[in-house]
Amino acid sequence: MTHSPKKRATKKDQLIRLLGTKSGSDIRSLSTKLGWQQHTTRAALSGLRKAGYEVAGEKPVSGGVSRYRILSAPESQQGTKVAAEINGA
Repeated sequence: MTHSPKKRATKKDQLIRLLGTKSGSDIRSLSTKLGWQQHTTRAALSGLRKAGYEVAGEKPVSGGVSRYRILSAPESQQGTKVAAEINGA
């Protein structure tokens, strides 16, 4: 009996999952959870945007840190579990 290896979650997958929640996440939290420096995290957000994800940055009215979240995934991702998480399913 052969077992198919489980797909390991990449950092990009983890980033998408963290940004796919309703509340999103801030750069510092993302950097800490992913083990990246903050400028690397910002670059990864830009990469997601270039890949077709709609990433929104929301700054609180009363000041504080900006939070980022994915509003929509690219067409090629619409049938995936990630798209379902982003759309609140």
